[in-house]
Amino acid sequence: MSTVAGSPLPYWRLSGFYFAYFALLGGVAPFLSLYFESLGFSPARIGELVAIPMLMRCIAPNLWGWLGDATGQRLLIVRVGALLTALCFAGIFWRQDYWWLAAIMALHSFFWHAVLPQFEAITLAHLGSQSARYSQLRLWGSVGFILTVVLLGLLLQRAGMAVYPMAMFGIMLLIAVCSSLVPQPPRQPASAAVAGDGFLRRLRQPGVPAFFVAVALMQLSHGPYYTFLSIHLEALGYGRGLIGLLWALGVLAEIVLFMFMHRLLAWISLRQLLVVSFALAALRWLLLGTLAEEMLVLLFAQLLHAATFGAFHVASIHLVQQRFGERYQGQGQALYATLAGIGGALGALCSGYAWAGMGPTLTFAAAALAAFVGMLLLLLRLHDQSSKGAG
Repeated sequence: MSTVAGSPLPYWRLSGFYFAYFALLGGVAPFLSLYFESLGFSPARIGELVAIPMLMRCIAPNLWGWLGDATGQRLLIVRVGALLTALCFAGIFWRQDYWWLAAIMALHSFFWHAVLPQFEAITLAHLGSQSARYSQLRLWGSVGFILTVVLLGLLLQRAGMAVYPMAMFGIMLLIAVCSSLVPQPPRQPASAAVAGDGFLRRLRQPGVPAFFVAVALMQLSHGPYYTFLSIHLEALGYGRGLIGLLWALGVLAEIVLFMFMHRLLAWISLRQLLVVSFALAALRWLLLGTLAEEMLVLLFAQLLHAATFGAFHVASIHLVQQRFGERYQGQGQALYATLAGIGGALGALCSGYAWAGMGPTLTFAAAALAAFVGMLLLLLRLHDQSSKGAG
């Protein structure tokens, strides 16, 4: 087992948390709206209920990030946040009227979105100088996501949507258990406060504001993909079983990339990795909008998920670590989560309006334009702080 600063790296405990956390996301993304539909809600009400957690993602991470940096108690925040996520969600077993469910969505997601940015900082603290191995831990989140999509789909097909809340509650309890097994990271030497230094000063470093704008643009560009890909492919004549496999292919490509990312980071800079991921995102959306009826093109476009999510996310996590340091790591990761949430919410909203008015081709073209603008921002404004991403 590898060691960090003389302490063994708790690989499986860290990986187990990522597995459980993204298993929950694998239950939410494909099935939450179906559950609300089974309760008889209209499409408008379903959209509102699904949007509430996105709104919380724009609010919660910064509050918890500030608290984590101010107190240093990031692991306690993760454990309490995971437990309160489950406890708040448990209210769904009592009532299922609209306003009660809206409150449940707001409360449980407020604590759920507190968890991941703080855990990212904990993971990087455990890794220390081995931060390039982050992707080897994070890949288990993708494994959890894809297993949940497959197994929960089979369960709901056999038992019906009535079992959905219990399945989600069980995964939330698993997250809480996994968080309790993670040890405190090695204590870093306390860095002396530097006059004039602070979170806002770090945020104003050259290229950092452009990076965060690019983060929002990348997530905005994913709006048509996450919201309408299945509908788009079904309209082109693909069966639902094949569509599910195509979704899974994208996540599998992401997992493979995570397995080799530590080697990639040894010879390519974070800026280069980000620029390439944005360029491939623009290409991917153009292909999906114009040539998705060609199976080989569609397979290639799904394999590009390794770049548009996997490479982008890993490079972003490392860049935030690099630019904000240990002292402001929690707030930096929280801001990254917040900008991603804002971009994702705007992407879903804008693609909904564009899809009906402009159609799939122009909607995906607009998404490609958003990714291209993000690439230009990074090319013009972001500069490498060190020669390699693994530094």
